[in-house]
Amino acid sequence: MEKSFRSLRLILPVALVLPLAAPDAAFAARKHGHAHHAAPAAPAPYVPTPYVAIDVDSGHVIAQRDATRAWYPASVTKLMTVYVALQAVESGRLTLDTPLVVSARATREKPSKMGFAPGSQVTLDNALKMLMVKSANDIAVTIAEGVSGSVEAFATEMNDAARSLGMQESHFVNPNGLHDPNHYSSARDMAVLGRALLLRFPNQAGLFNIGAFRIGEQVVPTHNGLIGRYPGADGMKTGFTCPAGFNLVASASRSGRRVIVVVFGDVSAKVRTAHAADLLDRAFASSAGADAITALPSAGGSPPDMRGQACGRRGKAQLAAENEDFGAPIAGSEGGEAAPQKNGAAIAALPRPAYQPIDLYVGPPPGYQGPVAGPRPADTPIGAIAYTLLPTAAAASAISDHAAVAPKPPAPKAKTAKAKPANTHAGKAKPKTEAKAAAH
Repeated sequence: MEKSFRSLRLILPVALVLPLAAPDAAFAARKHGHAHHAAPAAPAPYVPTPYVAIDVDSGHVIAQRDATRAWYPASVTKLMTVYVALQAVESGRLTLDTPLVVSARATREKPSKMGFAPGSQVTLDNALKMLMVKSANDIAVTIAEGVSGSVEAFATEMNDAARSLGMQESHFVNPNGLHDPNHYSSARDMAVLGRALLLRFPNQAGLFNIGAFRIGEQVVPTHNGLIGRYPGADGMKTGFTCPAGFNLVASASRSGRRVIVVVFGDVSAKVRTAHAADLLDRAFASSAGADAITALPSAGGSPPDMRGQACGRRGKAQLAAENEDFGAPIAGSEGGEAAPQKNGAAIAALPRPAYQPIDLYVGPPPGYQGPVAGPRPADTPIGAIAYTLLPTAAAASAISDHAAVAPKPPAPKAKTAKAKPANTHAGKAKPKTEAKAAAH
């Protein structure tokens, strides 16, 4: 009996401690991600993605689904940025040769971006080409500030232009399409905008069909997977953020007929390309209906958030905002051969085409003596820049996403008098202005 009592005294403290220790262990397991019984995440609900196809000449609808549903446009926003900039050129406010100043605000934009140092200058013509091919968010802000003085003033011009074109579901707050809950559009509105660009500025249609550009030693290819693959594809713009999914406004011509298709919210760049190719096939095989694109009734409502479908199963490195990897070819069909062009999926599986890049540069045109456009107060004319320019030695810098260095002008000669030795390693300290530029 006494022996049993001694055993009980040893067991009771252990029995009392175990229930207390168990919650702490469970908490630690949850804290460090080792819990074995966590409920699986619910699958993202399916959202029917909008699309529309229109005939450019007539503006009539060929096919559509939920085309007037509000949606986050992502970088297809930049088509409106181009429209407002070309409208400013048409009115004589500036020219395509006008240099634009890259501000500190522009350099703080998220990728994809060019990564030029604050104080750099880039002509409007070069900026528009960088915008369409690279989808550079810093360049979008540079254009906005150069044309209107500020992002906010430019957004007002974007919304004014949208109303004048009959875009009914659109509201813009920035020139690049980086996510903002108050920045939205619709497939219908983007088709209206694409058509307006082609009809009002036909001499600038080449902006939307550039396969690649070269700046310094870096070649940057287009994000548009239809160019060079789909017969007759000739523009326009892609877009991607997690809330938006993968978006595309695409134009193509065949037998003298031109169509525009818009697809919103696809789950990958490859699916987007296939979807658009199938819709183009359908459009060219059909006649336009009786409904004008501007006459479609607005669906109203708020844009859906596509994070679950577009980004739920991908790592952060794959999905940096607006940064789509087009450096490697898309895999072909089994056996390494490209699939025949019978449908959109086959076209999306074709190897990446090789483009002859156009050459771009940083800085004003040679011998340019005109005004320079940059950030400035409202209602201030172009040329009155409320921004302190850095020395031209800091004008060119890396393309941030690819670590490529654009050509730099020769470094200024060092002063021979009154120069104090710097406390450096092997005498390689950067000048003060260069160091600031590198820190952006």
